[in-house]
Amino acid sequence: MPTWKDGKLGLPIAEAVRLFPELERYMDERGRLDLSNREARILYNRVIAKAVFGLDIEYHPRGLVTTPISRYLFLKTFLRGDERVLEIGTGHTALMSLMAEKIFNCDVTATELDDEFFEYARRNVEKNRARIRLIKSTGGMIRGVIPEGERFDVIFSAPPYYERPTRGVLTEKEGVGGGKYGEAFSVGLIEEATDYLKPAGRVALFLPDKQPLINTIMEKGEELGYSVMDVRFKAGIRWRHGLILKL
Repeated sequence: MPTWKDGKLGLPIAEAVRLFPELERYMDERGRLDLSNREARILYNRVIAKAVFGLDIEYHPRGLVTTPISRYLFLKTFLRGDERVLEIGTGHTALMSLMAEKIFNCDVTATELDDEFFEYARRNVEKNRARIRLIKSTGGMIRGVIPEGERFDVIFSAPPYYERPTRGVLTEKEGVGGGKYGEAFSVGLIEEATDYLKPAGRVALFLPDKQPLINTIMEKGEELGYSVMDVRFKAGIRWRHGLILKL
């Protein structure tokens, strides 16, 4: 399991600055890192990816600053290792696919819709010498993207979850899931996944602490015949959910 020197999952700011000296320009006189600054967040998460997980990650200048620790904690909730897995929407970092391949020894296929994000994901896969099959989506989710007849032990995603465009750090493609609570993308994914899962296969969704969204997806999952488990975990100061649906 990836750890840091004290056995805890994380990286002290002082050690991060030692590894990436350019971080020092974003520190105040009390030694605190200004994580409200986007460039500081990118650099800090790059050093965590490198020092804690052994991954060299390049971030798109306008993409979501994906945090390695929260993604690893999510993967731990459902991956058993040595499985055939599919990630829907790997994003510009391809971070979860890389962790699934490098840390959990999975056979990974990943999709991405955005042209620029796909190119960044491709570079991150190549840079880390990962054996990931990366597929460019042309607008579909699973059907029409993954060849018919393919089956996976796990299909996972960090799906968009807002009901409308936001003015925050997420691009519209990253953030807008549609529906009353932002659930439409996730519901579509679990519907299509039933045709691509092995017997007893699982879908796992990385979701925010947004109960109406989670309840709506859970209800739809049960209608489709899944057994549903909600695993709530804390990443930094925020609570996150791994929603795991099993056939």
